[in-house]
Amino acid sequence: MNIQWYPGHMAKAKRKILEELKLVDIAIELLDARIPISSRNPDVDEIVGNKKRIVVLNKSDIADPQLNNEWKEYFEKKGITPIMANAAKGTGLRDILKESKRLMKEDLDRLRSKGLKHKTIRALVIGIPNVGKSTLINKLANRSIAQTGDRPGVTKSKQWIKVNEDFELLDTPGILWPKFDDETVGLNLAFTGAIKDEILDIEDLARKFILKAITDFPDKLYKRYNVELESDSDVECIMNKIGRKRGCILSGDEVDINRTASLILDDFRSGRIGQITLEKPEDIL
Repeated sequence: MNIQWYPGHMAKAKRKILEELKLVDIAIELLDARIPISSRNPDVDEIVGNKKRIVVLNKSDIADPQLNNEWKEYFEKKGITPIMANAAKGTGLRDILKESKRLMKEDLDRLRSKGLKHKTIRALVIGIPNVGKSTLINKLANRSIAQTGDRPGVTKSKQWIKVNEDFELLDTPGILWPKFDDETVGLNLAFTGAIKDEILDIEDLARKFILKAITDFPDKLYKRYNVELESDSDVECIMNKIGRKRGCILSGDEVDINRTASLILDDFRSGRIGQITLEKPEDIL
């Protein structure tokens, strides 16, 4: 399954972010806790450069708790204090503000020593599409300002948002990179909804998700859909069983495979199949 998506606005967004970086003190890099490798744009290191950085693992509530701990240890060994968050519910927001002040303490102390009593910390939020950037900003600001949506590509333009007297955020469009060298990365991004479903073969994507589920978390798949997996590893058969159990039926008693595929992917993305992480730290070569 060939997954590539780098529309023109992605290159434009990258250029815009590079221009705006000179205006900010901190870059807040938002990752999907379910796919910390795949959701980390390899261009971000180059884009952010030497700017102070906070890594936020969003959607950690629907990720595997044990793997959340393993990822936390991984980043700490890299000298980064990761913050586990759930932007939709507001979990981890205080930690983001606290870490921002910690990172800026030396700079603020130096400015105070020169007579400047107050400086607003300005941070840029960066990440791939649909990772929760605008939701995070709205929760931090405690009001709906940044545009949000459950599909990638909602944020279109620069928005400065005042969180409090000490902190401002810059929302940025989600950016992907020009080419996925590893098919697994493309699939993980597609599974989690970072790539628009409209350009994908949803049925094929759902089949590949089931293949992964059979190998990595069969118990969760069985618990959600009550389908036997041990004696049947045929993906098409499993799709038909799920579709029939969930009432995805066309005229003539035929299973609606497209509707079934959408149901399976929606169930994963919303956490209804369970707390699932698709990547482990040891997957990093």
